[in-house]
Amino acid sequence: MTGLFGANSTTDDVLTGVNLRGKRVLVTGVSAGLGVETARALAAHGAEVVGAARDLAKAEAATASVRAQAANGGRLELVQLDLASLGSVRACADALLADKRPFDLVIANAGVMAAPFGHTADGFETQFGTNHLGHFAFVNRIASLIASGGRLVNVASSGHRFADVDLDDPNFEQTPYDPWIAYGRSKTANILFAVEFDRRHRAHGVRATAVHPGGIRTELVRHLDDGTLEAMVEKINSDLAAEGKPPYQLKTIPQGAATSVWAGVVAAADEVAGRYCENCHVATLVDGTISPVSEGVRAYALEPEHAKALWAKSEEMIGERF
Repeated sequence: MTGLFGANSTTDDVLTGVNLRGKRVLVTGVSAGLGVETARALAAHGAEVVGAARDLAKAEAATASVRAQAANGGRLELVQLDLASLGSVRACADALLADKRPFDLVIANAGVMAAPFGHTADGFETQFGTNHLGHFAFVNRIASLIASGGRLVNVASSGHRFADVDLDDPNFEQTPYDPWIAYGRSKTANILFAVEFDRRHRAHGVRATAVHPGGIRTELVRHLDDGTLEAMVEKINSDLAAEGKPPYQLKTIPQGAATSVWAGVVAAADEVAGRYCENCHVATLVDGTISPVSEGVRAYALEPEHAKALWAKSEEMIGERF
């Protein structure tokens, strides 16, 4: 599948001719942006989508387009899930386990970015607790529901380049807090989680990957001051111009959600499993001198022993073993 699609491909492009009737998919974060578009595209091609959201009333309003465009047996149901609360995570997982219906695909899409310093309901730093630990607990609790041949797609980010995970100080108890470093740690964790989940489950026919959707203007930027995103893009374009490169372009939401659905249902499992994907292809390794908006993944985000260590630390933090 490599080479068929790229940075400008949309969800509808990558799903052209794909029939998902009879497939069941869980997507977190369906109250806005990428989550809504991901659910819409999948339901429009026949998938039964379970959309998880913290605010069900907001999600109900936001997903009108999902229901309106559902076709070929596609449908949407909503479940309540607050990833910043292990109580909510466990309650949602328990309800899905009691329901017993399997999933062919889980897309861990929800998240926060560059949030001010704070803590989840369980005392974890907000971004690491929400983006990583919430999904870590939730996905592992429902892992038995992922059918053989199924996949987990973790929505990560090129922001993983801001920082590796810090297993000695995950909650910034000794380290001065920086919202972008915290975001980078959580996104690196998303990738490492996929690496280790894939190792643990591939013998059962379940694979996992991580994806970068691209730069997109969604509710994810709500913690940024007015003009911050524009200033960041202006600085990036100044640097690119100095290198003789074309300007950076933000993606549309359908373009941003494309890599998630490509990695989840279009690409061959062995092509994407245990890897990091962007622009509808598998990324290559890059070092620290590469532009932050260029393609590529840092080696520390894919290192197997590092992924095992994060898994063990995550189990310790949430008080559960999987």
